[in-house]
This record gives sequence, structure tokens and C-alpha cells, in this order.
Amino acid sequence: MEGLYKLLWDRVDTNARRAVDVYLGELPDFRVVAENAAARTAMLDFAVLLRRREAELAADGAAFAGEDLAMLTAFGEQRGAQGISLVSGRRVLDLHDVLTLREIHEAAGLHEVTHVTEMIGWLPAAGLAGKNAYLQGFLTGQQRGLSFVERASELAVTLLDDGAAPPGLPESLDMVSTDRYLITVVRFSGGPLPSGERREEIAGTLLKRHRVPMLWREPGELIALFPCGETETARERALGLVRDCAEAAGRPCAAGAASGRVHALRDTASLARRISRVAPVEARPARLPVMTDVFVELGVARLPPVDDWLRGIARRLETGPDLVATLDAYYRHDMNRLHTAAALHIHPRTLDYRFRRVRELTGLEPGSFRGVRVLGAVIARVLARRWS
Repeated sequence: MEGLYKLLWDRVDTNARRAVDVYLGELPDFRVVAENAAARTAMLDFAVLLRRREAELAADGAAFAGEDLAMLTAFGEQRGAQGISLVSGRRVLDLHDVLTLREIHEAAGLHEVTHVTEMIGWLPAAGLAGKNAYLQGFLTGQQRGLSFVERASELAVTLLDDGAAPPGLPESLDMVSTDRYLITVVRFSGGPLPSGERREEIAGTLLKRHRVPMLWREPGELIALFPCGETETARERALGLVRDCAEAAGRPCAAGAASGRVHALRDTASLARRISRVAPVEARPARLPVMTDVFVELGVARLPPVDDWLRGIARRLETGPDLVATLDAYYRHDMNRLHTAAALHIHPRTLDYRFRRVRELTGLEPGSFRGVRVLGAVIARVLARRWS
């Protein structure tokens, strides 16, 4: 061993100690594990061993051997079993790459250009094989260190942070891996659910039935990601989860959905959340709104003067007998008087009386073009605001 490789070998201990310090400074999960002196020593031993082996193999131009990959898998499994999050488990690999390049730069002199070129060329293929071995072990270890709900949540976090699912993780959870998801956001009325334990219990129940990545982004907000084969099928499945979620929580909820591709799901989730904020709050949601269903409400919600105007009309309607519920039923039944009266269990003449009251209070005819535009938006905003 000579040149750059010898210099890297001689600096292994120093570089390994610095690497562990970086990991502990950057990754809170690693800091928690390293509070145990034996665990911190094991981290340092691994950092030393890995750097020595990389210097040896790069000098020979050889790939990681079977026993090397087995070692990396074992260390990855140990980290996963210690409760390290998937985000931290992948981040430490990125940090290792950055530190390796820094170590090469520091060790390289003017006469090691050839060796630098050789090692830079060696790193991609060898590094990928090593990363894959480490990650496979990590995912195996997580099966012991984390609950099923926590692992499904970690997958959801990775996808929502615009990452790709690690190979094997969806399959280990009996989930489908895909490049496109329908993101569904469920928001509960009545404020946060009472406890983290209760939320985990609800997520566990939903996971048994639906087997999709999901997590509690807020105490009163659940996000689920449905693979998109056919969008309509995904919406039907997602609506089933929303209804199951409302039943399990024992609370009315509002939901919104949007579809997007892997590596661009953060913005998709943001849109789904905005849709859920203008969707109606229901004990058993009748449908799962997407942007085309609520584009008017989305626009109104971003214009406070318009929203205040609609709120004023809503206050006038609240003085009449069940006028909000009547108009909601009327528009849901495509303005068919007989179907609306039947749904409300009232006589058509009673329905006509209520429409007369609407005209008196608002100056708007429910069945007119302007009435549908204005009163439809009013009803949508009222229903979206019904948080107890």
C-alpha cells in the first residue's frame, strides 16, 4: 500500500473519531444511542474498520467481498434494532460519502493525482453495494426495534420528504411499491385526539385493513398514501379508509386528496391538506374531494374579503329553519325538488317555503345561476367550518 492509500490508512483513527463526532452532532437518534458507552465504542470501531477496508480494497481495485457485505449488513441490522429512524439511517450514509471525499482531499498531495482518480472511480460501484447491504440489514433490524405502525410511518415520511422508498421496505410491510400515489389527508373535528397511544391504536387498526403508508402529521391529522394504478380505484380505497378512520376515532372528519409522483409528493401533500381544510366535515364522509371538486372553495379561502362576504350570508341563513341543511341537500340532489324533499323527509310545499325564506333573507333564488354560484359556495364554507 502506498501513496494516497497509505496516507488514508495512517489517518484511519483520526478520521473515524471525527466521523463519529459528526454523526452525533448531526443526528439526534445517534446521540441517544451513543449515551450508552458500549454503543458509542461500537460506532467508533465500525468507523475504523470500514475505513481500513475501503483503503485496502481501493488500493487493489477490488469490490467488497462477501464477508465485507455481511459485516455491513450486520452493522446495519444493529443500528435498525437500536431504534434509529430510517431518515437518520439513510442520512448517515450521505454523511459518510461527504466525509470520505473530505478525507481524500485532505490526504491527497500533488503526487497522488493518479491514486485520487482511481479511488474516485472505485467509490460509486463499491459504495452502492455497501450501502445496499447496510440498508438491507438496517430494515431487518427495524423489524425488531420498531413497531409495524412506526415502520409504516417511516415509509410515509420518506415519501413525503420527496425521497424514494428503500428497496425492500414496502415489501417487508406487505405494501405495494409504486411511482405514483394518491395522498389523502384526514382532519378531525374537536381538536387533537386524546393521546399518542390512542392515535397509534387507530393507525394500527387502519393498517391491518388497508396496508398503505400512513402517519399522524399532527395530533388531529392523518395522512395516508395510496398507490395509484387506476385513480378512481385509489379514491374508492382511500374513501374507505377515511370512513374507517372516522368510525375508529368516533369523530366527524373532513378529507382531501391529490395525486402525484414519487420525488414530488411534498407539494402534493400540501395540496391535499388545503383541500381537506375546505371540505365538509361529516360523520361518515360521502365522497373524497379532489381539486376539481372544490376549486371554488380553494380560491375563496385565499381571499378573506370574499370569505367574509360569504360568512355574512351564512349568518343570515342560520336564522331560518334548517336552511343550510336544505340547500346542501338541494344541491347534492342536482336541484331536484322531489328528491330533495324525500331526502329531508319533508313535504315539497315545506321545501318551497324554505326556499322562499332563502330569497327573503339573501335576495338570491336557490335555483338561479347566481344563486347556485353564491349559495353553493356559502354552503361549502359553512360545512367546512363545522368544527366542534
